[in-house]
Amino acid sequence: MKIPVCVGAAALALSAATLPLRAQAPQDSLAQRQDSLAQRLARAEAAIQRLQREIESQQQAKVESRLQNPVVISGLILVNGFYDGARFNNDDVPQWLAGSQDSSGLPNSRIGGLLRQTRLGITVRPGQVIGADVTADLQLDFFGGEPADATDRVFTPPRIRTADLTLAWPHLSVMVGQDKPLVSPQLPVSFAASGYPEFAGSGNLWGWIPQARVTAEAGGGVRVGLQAAALDPLQETDANLSGSAPTDIGEKSSRPAVEGRLYLGWGSDEGASDIGVGAHRAWLATTGTGTLASQALTADLHVVVGPVALTAEAFSGQALGGLGDGGIGQDIGPQGQLVRTRGGWAQLDIRPTFAWEFGGGYGRDDPTDADLTTSTGAVAAGARLRNVTFEGHLHWRPGGGLLIGTEFRRFQTEFAGGVLSANQVNGFVGVFF
Repeated sequence: MKIPVCVGAAALALSAATLPLRAQAPQDSLAQRQDSLAQRLARAEAAIQRLQREIESQQQAKVESRLQNPVVISGLILVNGFYDGARFNNDDVPQWLAGSQDSSGLPNSRIGGLLRQTRLGITVRPGQVIGADVTADLQLDFFGGEPADATDRVFTPPRIRTADLTLAWPHLSVMVGQDKPLVSPQLPVSFAASGYPEFAGSGNLWGWIPQARVTAEAGGGVRVGLQAAALDPLQETDANLSGSAPTDIGEKSSRPAVEGRLYLGWGSDEGASDIGVGAHRAWLATTGTGTLASQALTADLHVVVGPVALTAEAFSGQALGGLGDGGIGQDIGPQGQLVRTRGGWAQLDIRPTFAWEFGGGYGRDDPTDADLTTSTGAVAAGARLRNVTFEGHLHWRPGGGLLIGTEFRRFQTEFAGGVLSANQVNGFVGVFF
């Protein structure tokens, strides 16, 4: 709203307030006319004050870049409280149960809180350049670092989640930045688990990886797309299984990881749906002359029918820790063998109204047991043979960006000695802006 428009509206309000005075009957007393005029002037002044507050609010909300590009700032201030029924690998946003529970006599259960899943986003849209719509987006949270105790969890630094620069033509787009793997593009709904996304370590290949991506798409109401990407060949090596963890053996191969995905899409906005299949390949350096292969075949879907959304991913491959805890974060077994694994997740989310949302899901990662055994044929100490997560969530958005909700998760992690099971209950309140 511009100031001249507001001033004009105020003038009209003042004129409208005074017009009835001219129509007053001659028999009205002077005192009555003065009282009526005072009331109308008071209403006009109140209207002007409201308009001035709106102007000030808009001026405060306006963000300009040095190059005058449109900038949008968004985010979520999020406060979580949690109860853990056992000792997990990570207290506030767990992925699997710890193999060794506290044997000192103290409880393994615990409660706590966190704000480090608070998020901040900055989106810049410079307009058209070389015939393409240009968009740059940066998403941050405060989940940086691995806290050694609850005090450290309060002082965690900012962290880049995703960041991308995209050039989009009518049927072609090019993206460079940091994002999920091309072959696992879907994201579960969760406000209890976003520092590590829901089902991380139990079927969700979530890792945010530097990459360059090209997408070619044809069609209108129904679209067919083909994507290809080159990624930083990040590789996670579990020191508990392979002895001393070497410097990243993916980057030491001197080759980028490559991925491809074919998808079918339809719908738009909140009703956008797609089904895809993909393939991943990365090379891992060894002390010999050859290389080892991190590879996977994947499938994914996101289908929206009215207020109901079904989202799922599945994969089968080996040495997938670099994609975000594939193989429950285990790449290389105790005898140097690559850990083969298969897994996936599915979630049903229902949003009958804007205010209410609920649903649940299941995730599973199941490495091949033989790849986690020692030379004696025994499963290595601490090896995670299977990890399963069940989750249910309920969200309420009463308005004004306010979010209130709760999420229940049950974890089942299998070790050589058997299956450990425990629950986490997470309650949260936040404000979107």
